[in-house]
Amino acid sequence: MDPLRAQQLATELEVEMMADMYNRTTSARHRKCVPPRYKEAELSKGESVCLHGCVSEDLDIRARMGRKLTELSVQGEELMKRVQQSSGPV
Repeated sequence: MDPLRAQQLATELEVEMMADMYNRTTSARHRKCVPPRYKEAELSKGESVCLHGCVSEDLDIRARMGRKLTELSVQGEELMKRVQQSSGPV
């Protein structure tokens, strides 16, 4: 497979995975922090604190994942450069 195409597929898969993770996380946090029957139009103090903790945790996880994905991307780019250099001019 063409290395450029492989990179495009990896990027598309990453976007799909991030969207899926966002949707599943949002649903899980809603189930955890907000009761199925709303009593008031606004969040209660407990619901707000719960959601704040969940969002804080999610942001931390996403930051760590972003750093890891960047690291993997850099490694992939270095590998592609080495492969292109070893194969010589086309």
